[in-house]
Amino acid sequence: MDLASIDHLLTTTRSVRKRLDLTRPVDLKVVQECIDLAIQAPDGGNRGSYHFLVVTDTAKRAAIAAYYRKSFAAYLEARKEDYATRIYDSAAHLADHFAEVPMQIITCTEGRVETGGAMMQAARYGSVLPATWSLMLALRSRGIGAAWTTLHLAYEKEIAELLGIPDNMTQGALLPVAYYTGEDFKPGKRIPGAERTYFDSWAATR
Repeated sequence: MDLASIDHLLTTTRSVRKRLDLTRPVDLKVVQECIDLAIQAPDGGNRGSYHFLVVTDTAKRAAIAAYYRKSFAAYLEARKEDYATRIYDSAAHLADHFAEVPMQIITCTEGRVETGGAMMQAARYGSVLPATWSLMLALRSRGIGAAWTTLHLAYEKEIAELLGIPDNMTQGALLPVAYYTGEDFKPGKRIPGAERTYFDSWAATR
């Protein structure tokens, strides 16, 4: 494998907010290719319980964006002091322009996570969240940006009704999707992995 290219993809796949191209339609064929790649991700029980709802309808995108902005306002009201200015500005920009993003993708998994305890919750989310991340990687490799968002889940039932999502489905993430502007992304600042890696016992480092 070309490790340099793979490492570059893994370290520069960002949640794109300010650099989404709001004027350029996203190629549906390319997105379907990316979904076909994404479903090779780990899937609980190999049952194929993942689902992807691609939303391009203008009115539906606007309705989802309205729920997102409402949730964002409530979320930031309680947590704004926890956000660096740059991150807050980026998140606020996305909320303000969410309806203009040409495509939204909601990933879902079969079953509800409220029942079954921690093990079943992990199994159900594990059947769609790895594929969601793989989808972002596949999109990035083709010049398409996305942002991992979950604030819409404050209005999961309303959005499910809007889109006809069955009651037995759990929504995982909402990805605003668009071609990105500019040439490339830099690796994000992270706490070093060695500081968060333990051996045999919690907080036991080497």
